[in-house]
Amino acid sequence: MPSVVPPVPSASPATSTDPATCPAADPATGPATTRHDGGPPSSVVVVGAGLAGAQTLAALRRRGYTGRVTLLGAEGVPPYDRPPLSKELPSRPSPAWLADDLGVDVDALADDVRLADPAVRLERTGAPDAPVWSVETRSGDRLVADAVVLAVGSVPVRPRGWEHARVLHTAADADALRAALRPGLRLVLVGAGWIGAELAGVAAGAGAHVTVVEAAGAPLHRQLGPDVGAHLAPWYAAAGAELVTGATVAEVRPDGVRLADGRELSADVVLAAVGARPATDWLDGVVPRDARGGVPVDADGAVPGLPGLWAVGDCANRDHPVLGPVPGGHWSAALHDPDATVAALLGDDGDRAAHAPYVFSQQLGHDLALFGVPAEGDEVVLRGDPAGGATGHEGWAAFYLAPAARSEPGGPAADDPTARGTDVRAVLLVDSPRDVGPVRKAMNRTGRLRVDLDVALDPARRLRDALA
Repeated sequence: MPSVVPPVPSASPATSTDPATCPAADPATGPATTRHDGGPPSSVVVVGAGLAGAQTLAALRRRGYTGRVTLLGAEGVPPYDRPPLSKELPSRPSPAWLADDLGVDVDALADDVRLADPAVRLERTGAPDAPVWSVETRSGDRLVADAVVLAVGSVPVRPRGWEHARVLHTAADADALRAALRPGLRLVLVGAGWIGAELAGVAAGAGAHVTVVEAAGAPLHRQLGPDVGAHLAPWYAAAGAELVTGATVAEVRPDGVRLADGRELSADVVLAAVGARPATDWLDGVVPRDARGGVPVDADGAVPGLPGLWAVGDCANRDHPVLGPVPGGHWSAALHDPDATVAALLGDDGDRAAHAPYVFSQQLGHDLALFGVPAEGDEVVLRGDPAGGATGHEGWAAFYLAPAARSEPGGPAADDPTARGTDVRAVLLVDSPRDVGPVRKAMNRTGRLRVDLDVALDPARRLRDALA
């Protein structure tokens, strides 16, 4: 995992107190502060101590912010990177290892670090054009700040009645699953998405008997589409796992699952890997959210209509200059977006770098890198042979082309073959490490990616030569 810019020491902090109850100096925290109109906020509360929260904190200090910063977490451990929990389950037993990967010392950067006292209530007070935000924590404390950054991440989906199913979302979840993992373990994974596929390979490699149940007709159906997902299905058997598609779970029991068609699958451990949703239920009535619970924000991460409130990472539905609104859940968003948000929060009007959503997955003996967001209705064209060619393990790629590019007013006609590459929404690279860098560079732009498809779809030619 890439490391973050090393922390820099914070300056002497300003403090913020509750104007309703502590208008004067507080002997515990020092003198009260006021908002400086036209300048940075006097105090910031970062709600969430995951990757996005750590990056927000690091960006504040790296950009010279000297005000008071409070960091709130829920798990009781320092921020850590979550992808290794599934990708490296047997070999990464300590959250400290994961935290070290980030390179962010939260105790050195924040004035107040509360890793086991999450926010439970948010309230807006003060003048309409200069609000003050009050954050109540689980312990009952109330923190008041000029700015609040929501970096609360997500929570795993566990359908009603699935109390006997485990999930993998936190370091504690990983510790429990690691302790159970052994040769001969009967493991049923419900869901063939990113986490389900990664765990299937890891567990099968450790000698477990793995069965993956997927409601759709192919793995990663929702993320990559049915056609591309179908090319991934043979990977399961090759890795020693059984894949059952087109099957829904009717019941989860301590000793296994019952499928809707009546089949019984015995298990020592059942794990639900059916997605995650933003951890935003506690914002009801205060912050507008979309259907999945995400907080809509602009390109800078600001919540429209609520000055001083920002959102980053999994909980944010961020506006992208090319792709439009992009829901959270992408590792790259938590890594990169906080810097742009902090720049805007501090009043920096400079140009913002555009980062395409990025997902990297190691699953079932293969490496996948997805840039952008595939959409329903995209035309999918392939580079190389997903069956693996002569070696059985050769790299290939999928290009997702938005059909709207051909029908825009003044654009090329639908029957113009040159129009096929005018709007690339996403690129999936499979076992193609040399192409990751060029595609990343091409996708991280504020304009559409143009591709010469004659070159791009010819495996004998360099992919970088097709990227305009």
